[in-house]
Amino acid sequence: MRWFVLALASMLAACTPKGSDRGAAPDAAKSSRNVKIIRDDWGIPHIRGKTDADAVFGLIYAQAEDDFNRVETNYLNAMGRLAEAEGESAVFRDLRMKLFIDPDDLRAKYQGSPEWLKTLMQAWADGLNQFLAKNPTIKPRVIRQFEPWMALSFSEGSIGGDIERIGLTDLEAFYGKGPLTDAPKLDGSVVPDKGGSNGIAIGPSRSASGHPLLLINPHTSFFFRAEVQVESEEGLNAYGAVTWGQFFVYQGFNERAGWMHTSSGVDAIDEYAESIVKKDDGFYYRYDNEERKLTAKTIAIPYKADAGTQTKTFTVYRTHHGPIVRTASDKWISVRLMEEPVKALMQSYSRTKAKNYREFKASMDLHTNSSNNTVFADAEGNIAYFHGNFIPRRNPSFDWSKPVDGSKSATEWQAPLSVDESPHLHNPAVGWIQNTTISPFSAAGPESPKQADFPRYVETFGENPRGVHAVRVLDGKKDFTLSTLLAAAYDSYLTAFDPLLAALFADHAADKSPLKAKVAEQVAMLKAWDRRWSVTSVPTSVAVFWGEELWKQATAVGDLGGLSPYDYIATKMTSKQRLDALVTASDKLQNDFGSWKTPWGEINRFQRLTGDIVHPFNDAGPSIPVGFASGRWGSLASFAAKSWNGSKKIYGTSGNSFVAVVEFGDKVKARAITAGGQSGNPSSPHFKDQAERYASGDLRDVYFYPADLQGHIEREYQPGN
Repeated sequence: MRWFVLALASMLAACTPKGSDRGAAPDAAKSSRNVKIIRDDWGIPHIRGKTDADAVFGLIYAQAEDDFNRVETNYLNAMGRLAEAEGESAVFRDLRMKLFIDPDDLRAKYQGSPEWLKTLMQAWADGLNQFLAKNPTIKPRVIRQFEPWMALSFSEGSIGGDIERIGLTDLEAFYGKGPLTDAPKLDGSVVPDKGGSNGIAIGPSRSASGHPLLLINPHTSFFFRAEVQVESEEGLNAYGAVTWGQFFVYQGFNERAGWMHTSSGVDAIDEYAESIVKKDDGFYYRYDNEERKLTAKTIAIPYKADAGTQTKTFTVYRTHHGPIVRTASDKWISVRLMEEPVKALMQSYSRTKAKNYREFKASMDLHTNSSNNTVFADAEGNIAYFHGNFIPRRNPSFDWSKPVDGSKSATEWQAPLSVDESPHLHNPAVGWIQNTTISPFSAAGPESPKQADFPRYVETFGENPRGVHAVRVLDGKKDFTLSTLLAAAYDSYLTAFDPLLAALFADHAADKSPLKAKVAEQVAMLKAWDRRWSVTSVPTSVAVFWGEELWKQATAVGDLGGLSPYDYIATKMTSKQRLDALVTASDKLQNDFGSWKTPWGEINRFQRLTGDIVHPFNDAGPSIPVGFASGRWGSLASFAAKSWNGSKKIYGTSGNSFVAVVEFGDKVKARAITAGGQSGNPSSPHFKDQAERYASGDLRDVYFYPADLQGHIEREYQPGN
């Protein structure tokens, strides 16, 4: 414990700007003079500041240049102010955020923050405000002046934060239309399709160079993050993907270490069934042998309307567990989740400066990276897996996948499990680690953590086809290089179809109806198929359309009896259902494309026409063929696509977004790609200059060192000049 305190103190001290008046807000003009932005020939900003605060100033300024709309929108959402820009439809989304985000509370937390962190938050606000001052043609939708405390409202860079797991329908039913009579929670035993992400670490024993390798492959909405390098003279030098509006690299690496986050199956959020008693002076809830009064609070939600700004006002309730969000039978349901914005921002920033396993692990001991697993590698030869990061210790006699009895003190959370008490790997002898938004119990093959060693609430996800695929490309392989790791990351095998097609072939062989002849050619083609996607592959088109039809039917059933949709399709659906689905898929391909024998690349497309957050896809517009498919079918390189606005072609909106492969050693070597391009401005040459390379998995070299940038500099300037 003493070691942890010393290690964490040492690392946080390294994050503290040196030689500055830490109690004073940096002057925006001075920060501008102390920072330089270098744009490379892909438009990617390399920010260099004298201090960390200077670097933060330049980093957020560069983000605002590339896509201020996404920066502002993220904070409108985080602070519960989206309805001020988008109207009444966003009112309950804002209410959900404001159940947890209170500006007065965040202002107080800002004032109580460590001085080094306050300095960074002030620099963040200065950078955004100077951008708006220098670019008067940019018109914010709502936020015309950024304040430093606002950075605490969005302190963890996941695509969907913990708060967003609360259902808006139930919330509206409780606070908008009267309480529900019943709103059962989805049983945690059902494993839904997880978009997820991929992280792979290769240890020195499996590397051709003897140096560790790391795959960084987040699967998010396209354009959710920007690619950056941010550097200071105080030890900061991080490269990777930054979520729009934040001042830390979320997925990435520095010269000595790298980190990749995947969505976690940890139960880090709990619901409590509260026993409510109405009295003359308000509502009370039972707790052991007493009755406690619910906290009542009025929340006003302004929203944009034709007649000008209107406001809806709600009286919301809270127990010591958390806010009331819905009802179930005769109970009010409260939600408890991690609420530590200062520590979360400290951890998010400090881990970018961690230079080795020991320092990174110290940052993890803050326990605020609540929704993620982490795959890690460093130049000292370490690889590691950290499971979740916020796992409250609970009484295992309760079923935490459902609302627990809030009237019993036995259901209280205790101190979080330590890193060592959680599923964790450090340098497994197998020489590799993988996580694809699945349980940790296959992360290192036979050396994986054992499920029986942990409480059930530690992990709620099961296996998925991408996890099966990841083990397949890693097991027994040696001499990995950047190129072969990249090849593994884009391996084209679609593992989900192995059991599904086995069932189909058995169905067809046994069938004696006219269906047998009707799909005989399709079945023969699928039997000959090598299960690999490509832009020229016709079987990929048939298999994916068939699989999507079956998936739609399976997920419409509701309770699958604890089975995954894959298992339900293969074992519980009838032969006729599977054969009929093949007919339906073939007919759709025939009707939409003129032949069911249409190559996959003619259907599966990348398109970027405008910078709108909600993209207007259009078959008449230009688009690019993409070979890789949805991760749902086991593709490690993920491209989640569907029809939009009545289109025949299907267009991707999520999946591979930022992808990088990194080798650590005496010097870091890396290759990377960003979906489409760096800029959100359609008139920029960097709006979609990476699209072709993205679609083919042709990652470009990363210009990490000044020598790498030579000959590749497009522009060099100070913010505002």
